[in-house]
Amino acid sequence: MSDSLRDQLLGLGFKPAPVPERKPDSRKADMRSGQKAARPAARQPDPARKPHADRPRQDKPGQGKPVHGRPGASKPQAGQGRPPSQPRTREEIDLAKAYAIRAQKEKDERIEAERLKQEQARERREAKAKLAELLKDQGLNDPAAEIARHFDYGGKIKRIHVTPAQLKALNAGELGVVQLDGRYLLVTASLLEQAAAIFPPAIALKVDPTAPAADDPYADPQYQVPDDLVW
Repeated sequence: MSDSLRDQLLGLGFKPAPVPERKPDSRKADMRSGQKAARPAARQPDPARKPHADRPRQDKPGQGKPVHGRPGASKPQAGQGRPPSQPRTREEIDLAKAYAIRAQKEKDERIEAERLKQEQARERREAKAKLAELLKDQGLNDPAAEIARHFDYGGKIKRIHVTPAQLKALNAGELGVVQLDGRYLLVTASLLEQAAAIFPPAIALKVDPTAPAADDPYADPQYQVPDDLVW
């Protein structure tokens, strides 16, 4: 179209065709925005940070080194005063051996004493069980007996009730008293001998008719005290 025709059309009221707007290249815009994002931001000072916080720390003189002579400082333990290269003397070796021998001997004595104690306890249990089997239903105690026969047993005054005939036989040595499980049983002299062979500590009263009367002051009926008397 020539300029004259363009001018004629403009004169008739026609408007020129709009020129299309040119769009920017998206690839170039992305590259420019990526470069801006990759650029590091300027470091801003921290108002809460102390002025000299970034400086390297310097230890004070003597810090981190062991201090001698202060309370709580490690001390050499007993036996460490000797240099490692210095051997023990003959006297120290002999003394250590003597201590070891004595300690072993004391240990052996304790073990042996405990063994003997357990053995005696076992023998005592077996003897008492055998004695109980021997005296089963063999006691001559009379529930109607009214005479209290006193005797010394275990360092204390004990008593057993007997009839007049049993008292006479008891003082003559024909009867005896055996202690079993806290009870005092009146038994014959022969049974008393068997009980003494099994477990001697169980014999509570055994009268020897040939012994002087002073050996058993309670044998004479005149020394029998009333039953309600508290010793």
